[in-house]
Amino acid sequence: MFAYDITLITAEKYLNPTERNAYNNNVLLEDKLVQDALEAEGLRVLRLNWDAKDFDWSTTKYVLFRAIWDYFERYDEFLSWLERARTQTMFINSIETVKWNIDKHYLLDLAWNGVAIPPTYFIEPGDERSLKKIFDTCGWPKVVLKPAIAGGAFHTYVITPENIVDYEILFKELIAKDSFMLQEFQHQIMSKGEVSLMVFGGQYSHAVLKKGKPGDFRVQDDFGGTLHEYRPSPSEIAFAESCVAACKELPAYARVDVLWDNNDELVLGELELIEPELWFRRHEPAAKLLADSIVKNMT
Repeated sequence: MFAYDITLITAEKYLNPTERNAYNNNVLLEDKLVQDALEAEGLRVLRLNWDAKDFDWSTTKYVLFRAIWDYFERYDEFLSWLERARTQTMFINSIETVKWNIDKHYLLDLAWNGVAIPPTYFIEPGDERSLKKIFDTCGWPKVVLKPAIAGGAFHTYVITPENIVDYEILFKELIAKDSFMLQEFQHQIMSKGEVSLMVFGGQYSHAVLKKGKPGDFRVQDDFGGTLHEYRPSPSEIAFAESCVAACKELPAYARVDVLWDNNDELVLGELELIEPELWFRRHEPAAKLLADSIVKNMT
């Protein structure tokens, strides 16, 4: 008999934050909405940091990833925890989905399955070429450089012929141990922004528009980005649902980040299946949709 049906995991700094700012309040509110929706389904729910010492993960049947936004800065430690915990409990989304989605090489799998993505080139650890040589090989006039495993625009840079020399030393240090990717810069991110569409059990729920501050391509609020109401078109909804359907298995929840490419066509920026912000505070009924999707997938 399990003590808990499901445990919501977060980063320790969000478990019981002493500093109550808007950012922390949003995390607490969103988790409360999810916990309330799950408890309304009759489930016993715990909320805990993923690296909690001495917690017996076999006491919870399922684990639901929430704001574990420190995992990519402590990746080796997180991966060790993941491998231990998988022997004691089950994950929502599944461990197979988590391990696949944690590395942005998954974009190549989706592209192979017909999902449109920006032109993308991966660079593997130990590559001894200069950043300029790789840049010239791609042939794009402007690119975004970012890690294959990261989030929140961590180590994400816009590279041009004019500034590439400034990043050569940093790139050499980073590529020594981590995979990176180059993507052709999609200029409409500066004007149109990026749309996040939430999909639960394969079905669209709601969307938000994220825009960077003037002159910045990064849409995250950490960098001054702003959030806006957005009603996607039927074709945009169909695109988001098709991205989710292209996964190896149907996830219980997904955030589909889309943007418009340099030909004004819709492309997938990222498919977030691990710990995305899902903006339940913008559409509270979505918490019930998530709970329904989870209950349907529980065995």
